[in-house]
Amino acid sequence: MSKLSKLLERLRLEDDARLVAPEKAGSDCVVSDNPATGEPLMAVRLDSAEDLEKSIQRCVAVAAQWKQLPAPQRGEIVRRIGEAFREAKDDLGELVSLECGKIRAEGLGEVQECIDIADFSVGLSRQLYGLTMHSERPSHRMYEQWHPLGTIGCITAFNFPAAVWAWNAMIAGVCGNATLWKPSLLTPLVAIACHKIAARVMKKQELFKPSSGDARDVFSLIIGTDSDVAERMVADRRLPLISATGSCRMGRRVGQVVAGRLGRTLLELGGNNAIIVMPDADLKLVERAVLFGAVGTAGQRCTTTRRLILHESIADKFLEQLVKHYGRVTIGDPLEKATLMGPLISPRSRQDMRAAIERAQQEGCHVLCGGIPGMDRWDKTPGYFVEPTILRAPQGKVPAVCCEETFAPILFALTVKNLDEAIALQNGVDQGLSSAIFTDSVRSAERFLSHAGSDCGIANVNLGTSGAEIGGAFGGEKDTGGGRESGSDSWKQYMRRQTCTINWGTDLPLAQGITFGTS
Repeated sequence: MSKLSKLLERLRLEDDARLVAPEKAGSDCVVSDNPATGEPLMAVRLDSAEDLEKSIQRCVAVAAQWKQLPAPQRGEIVRRIGEAFREAKDDLGELVSLECGKIRAEGLGEVQECIDIADFSVGLSRQLYGLTMHSERPSHRMYEQWHPLGTIGCITAFNFPAAVWAWNAMIAGVCGNATLWKPSLLTPLVAIACHKIAARVMKKQELFKPSSGDARDVFSLIIGTDSDVAERMVADRRLPLISATGSCRMGRRVGQVVAGRLGRTLLELGGNNAIIVMPDADLKLVERAVLFGAVGTAGQRCTTTRRLILHESIADKFLEQLVKHYGRVTIGDPLEKATLMGPLISPRSRQDMRAAIERAQQEGCHVLCGGIPGMDRWDKTPGYFVEPTILRAPQGKVPAVCCEETFAPILFALTVKNLDEAIALQNGVDQGLSSAIFTDSVRSAERFLSHAGSDCGIANVNLGTSGAEIGGAFGGEKDTGGGRESGSDSWKQYMRRQTCTINWGTDLPLAQGITFGTS
């Protein structure tokens, strides 16, 4: 029995009707590859437009009953889902590594995010607070309360095939919503595994037994193409909120269509994140932060460090040391303990990286390590491997390619004369997700965090751009989409606010002192 077969058996997926042997895949299937070998793992049957319609109907029906369950009881069910993920952590983490290409530590870390957000949501289920306000009218009381939206459409990308769904579904669930999840076609096996874990809990629990329909439809899954599924989801008024993670191009399309029906969007799009390094920084700390931020997940995180903005007084010495660290990065099988960087997700990703390096060189960038020779060294190796690359930009020039996001381990090094120049350079891109500064100066740190500093949704001091915790709302500004997922008050995006006024007196005074008609 193969490693995959054993893994699917432990995750109780071996008899799932969606799964088809790759050699038996037809035109109605998508084949999931192992990016470390380029070999097919399994084929998955695609859902049709008709399947989507049935799924939406089931979700809408069950959501109408799910919202009647008290929020703390919804939280208890989510707690059990979190426990089920704890039990499956090792196997699910391995599946993430196998299908997505993340190293084992990152695969396990992603499942831990699912667990953490479930824990967070349990507490949140008792904290869906509204405000009370003093009325200007005698014998009146005013307050705000929050109601579920209904069914949430959740569209996720390949690079976090489990966690982003959990960020949305766990919070949406305790808020009283159903979630219809459309995952990336590059990582359908992880999606099926996550869905099965939640479905088994929903089937077994005794707190929610809908009078019609199936409790498992609270957390629904639809696997299909953009034309059959994604485009139809985005246009459907029965999905009042579309949460979409992906490219800026995709986000513009989703935003336009949903806005056209006056729906809501929660967009988590591209990032072009920078680390600013000042002369007083702890350079050993910077080395570690840059290495994980730029090389982790093979540069395929929206929070990946893509630009390194160095004060000119330390640039040469620091880059010399950083190149040495890059030379020690172990590339290979993501399931091997010693591996620090696995493969890119697809051949297309390798092509995009090669094109970006070639363009950067045409724009005057100098390859410090990796580059096209580094890619050539992996051309005849099975899988979609590359070498992490550092490109130094010409002094005083910002290459156009540096202002775009290439989803690969490419780091652009730029130099500046002062902090103001560094902040302007960091903010001078269309994306605004994550940012960081390394400095021992309180003044520099506070300047970076002030309204005149970083324009990103995430701003860090003395830590890198990648690796956000679920306790803080995650998201960014500008072309990153403006959405916020996970912690803080992000739950409000999954609910509608209602202002209530109660007149407990015997008169009917109007606001603003208006008199109308006879008393």
